[in-house]
Amino acid sequence: MERRDKKNYYLDLAEVVSQRSTCLRRHYGAVIVKNDEVISTGYVGAPRQRKNCTDLGICIRQKLNIPRGERYELCRSVHAEANAIISSSRDKMMGASLFLVGIEADTGEYVKNAVCCSMCKRLVINAGIEYVYVRDDKDNYREIKVSDWVENDESLEGTLGY
Repeated sequence: MERRDKKNYYLDLAEVVSQRSTCLRRHYGAVIVKNDEVISTGYVGAPRQRKNCTDLGICIRQKLNIPRGERYELCRSVHAEANAIISSSRDKMMGASLFLVGIEADTGEYVKNAVCCSMCKRLVINAGIEYVYVRDDKDNYREIKVSDWVENDESLEGTLGY
């Protein structure tokens, strides 16, 4: 059996983490890695002690037909990236990499063109994370240099969605 490359290995871990997601639309998992050590994980879910969308059987954003990438203030959930970031200290995240996998809840397919939302991008930047790896399919991923998000600030253009 051929040994899995490290980036796909960490993306595989993020995919397993995504199985804990409680969103009715998309299941995301995130893993933060520094010096080949997993320092934190996170998945999409309501804040601790609050009911999840899967418990309630309703997604307000879905009910209102809100497109992907917009109006996250209405969402009950904390995103996978945010949950991973708040579960680690900044000194551990400085120079780290975040591995992100999104799965469509209704089809089980990988989320097409997945990327951190604008709110999570800001968190990733402030956490000091250097690279984000996003899975496109079982063996392929994109590498994003976080400094590109600083240089190409979509919030200055008023870009919505992703």
